[in-house]
Amino acid sequence: MELRLLKYFWTIAEEETISRAAEVLHVTQPTLSRQLKELEEELGTELFVRENRKMVLTAAGRFLKSRAEEILVLTEQTTQEFENQRKQLFSGNLSIGCVEADNSDTLAMMLEELVSDYPQVHFHIHSGTSDDITDRLEKGLVDLAILLEPIATEKYEKIILPRKERWGLLVSKESFLAQKERLVKEDLTGVPLLISRRPEVQEMVAGWLGTDNSELSIVGTFNLIFNVFALVENRVGSAVTIEGAIANHERESLKFLPLEPAIETNCVMVWKKNRVLSPAVHELIRRFQEAFPNNKKRV
Repeated sequence: MELRLLKYFWTIAEEETISRAAEVLHVTQPTLSRQLKELEEELGTELFVRENRKMVLTAAGRFLKSRAEEILVLTEQTTQEFENQRKQLFSGNLSIGCVEADNSDTLAMMLEELVSDYPQVHFHIHSGTSDDITDRLEKGLVDLAILLEPIATEKYEKIILPRKERWGLLVSKESFLAQKERLVKEDLTGVPLLISRRPEVQEMVAGWLGTDNSELSIVGTFNLIFNVFALVENRVGSAVTIEGAIANHERESLKFLPLEPAIETNCVMVWKKNRVLSPAVHELIRRFQEAFPNNKKRV
């Protein structure tokens, strides 16, 4: 005897009509009538008789209802106990390293849902450069990391996050470049650049320009973009960055100019292969995989 059939039977007994029971159960009346008939055939006895348009329990029906109540209540209690135990397992802390990027709000959304479902889970977010965060991931100081490509991820499992990060140049509005809406290769000729010290980023920009790293007019390097706002404002140089990194640090004196043709790269969530992870970390990964099923990639 299926629990579903017991639930159907018990609801009919409570509501006293097939129509009202069908509304409560969100099934059609023919479906409910058919299920009741199958239950009666399985038990070999009638469970209801019709009196004044109501479904009245027979002696067998009254007996079954009392047993059904016990079974359904016990089932609900058992399910709830397992749910409570499962929530207790999802406790403790998780640590996440995150670069400055537009996809940071994706992480925020996932964490909001996780701690709402599991209030005993606490998290710590470490902001930094990809190199800094990767180092912390290698040392086991963070469980997961949100990194910006281009970056080597051969050692990790990864999920590609949904939005592309658009690269461009952050310039002073006093600069002659500020008159433009997009920058082509010729616009960067002789422009002093502030750029990430990561070789991968420098190689990416040099490749876009069709030149070598050594030909870039680099006047300074940086790790976090907010450290160079004053330098850009004072026209020491223009900063190569992604649009998402400055989204929450907009200044009237500065302007972001995307490159044309566009350079777009991915943000990825990564974790070390074969590392033992806590239930809370597994649950956060599962939610990312469920949200972005086509973006999972094993490397």
